[in-house]
Amino acid sequence: MLSVKNLVFILFLCCSVSIKAEVRLSAIFTDGMVLQQGKSVPIWGWAKPAAQVEVRTSWDGKSYSVRANSEGAWRLDIRTAKAGGPYTIRVKESNTITLQDVWLGEVWLCSGQSNMEMPMKGYPAQPIAGSTEAILDSEDKLLRFYTVPRNPLLKPASESKPSSWKAASPATVANFSATAYFFGKRLRQQLNVPVGLIHSSYGGSNVEAWMDAAWLADQEDVIIPSSTEGLKDKNRAPTMLYNGMIHPIVGYGIKGIIWYQGESNYERAASYDILFPRMVEKYRELWKDAQMPFYFTQIAPFNYAALPPFHVEEQYNSAYLRDAQRKSLDKLSNSGMAVTMDLGEENCIHPAKKKEGGDRLALLALGGSYGFDAIAYRSPVYDSIAVQGSTVLVYFKDAPLGLTAFGKEIKTLEIAGENKVFVLATAVIQGKTLSVSSPRVAKPVAVRYAFKDFIIGDLFGVNGLPVSSFRTDDW
Repeated sequence: MLSVKNLVFILFLCCSVSIKAEVRLSAIFTDGMVLQQGKSVPIWGWAKPAAQVEVRTSWDGKSYSVRANSEGAWRLDIRTAKAGGPYTIRVKESNTITLQDVWLGEVWLCSGQSNMEMPMKGYPAQPIAGSTEAILDSEDKLLRFYTVPRNPLLKPASESKPSSWKAASPATVANFSATAYFFGKRLRQQLNVPVGLIHSSYGGSNVEAWMDAAWLADQEDVIIPSSTEGLKDKNRAPTMLYNGMIHPIVGYGIKGIIWYQGESNYERAASYDILFPRMVEKYRELWKDAQMPFYFTQIAPFNYAALPPFHVEEQYNSAYLRDAQRKSLDKLSNSGMAVTMDLGEENCIHPAKKKEGGDRLALLALGGSYGFDAIAYRSPVYDSIAVQGSTVLVYFKDAPLGLTAFGKEIKTLEIAGENKVFVLATAVIQGKTLSVSSPRVAKPVAVRYAFKDFIIGDLFGVNGLPVSSFRTDDW
């Protein structure tokens, strides 16, 4: 005869099975969410194995149905309309879920490490410039956020930790990514449609942590963990952030991705030159969009020698990582880089001027993805050189109105001869070209601009956007 204790346990199991059998949605689908407008976007979840799931969207009154697979997983595509709302989505099987306050608009994934994760309120002893005013002025029910909780895992997860969509307000913005917020706010102002930001970042993470194991198979120095026992710094463990924080949301309807990461790879610029463009292409494959916009922020100048293990050798100059980011522009279509040469701080790896960074990412999106072609939205980029006697002519792309130093002397250029020794150089701006020379170098072969760990750039486009540090050599 069953004891009361055993009977209670059996009833509990029955109830648990019943609860698990009910239709449910992936964690990212909540009240208040924003779906990408005018697109076929997926919605997915779980139900009883082989159950018929019905989905109805209120913006067009259409109904969709799909049968769950043998494990209870289901997924279907729905067609969204032009920007607007609020709408509802009804999901029905043995139970019914009704998502309320759903909006259609522009959706972006925002990912990276601490400079993306840094909240508007700042970090201890590390402020965000103008944060108080920005927080006070942040009320906007059509700017929505979703933060994917930190969740490093050994294997790709089908589900992320629970979170919820929230509208912009002083209470929500204070704890949300400052870079992503300023990016989204600018889009809201210019596009006048709902904007949704999916934030998935983790401070201190390297690019390998955001990649799938298969993408790293040819990297002999990359060790993919098989156990968490004794594992420190999971945010730096290859694949673990991809597994827990990207894989569960792959396919959610987005316009594109913004990215701010690279600081934790500064010692390995050569591999970043390979892995970062690969990651971008693989993310595009995951979202089944070969031309999905991908805009990223170049890491800002900082005194990396102040961090353990206190490297001071030339090979650890973070300018090499910035150069790898710059060169990736030639490998990636439909991409752009927000340059921060004027925003770095020598003793803080988290620049306070996040608005400038977010706005520059927004400029790239507005110009590159939304047709705002009346603006010069890119930083000028080094193109090529020509040696004429003792002078090197440096040519630039993306400088329709030329270059400027705002009336000041350019003090960040170096020139070298065949001895490969760089010395300070002088420069004359000639429209889109720099004429660089030094009396100490009679036969120059190479030029470097702002190629230091920490330095403040002093060369800009006439559009006010800074020029990236660069080198013309490959020494």
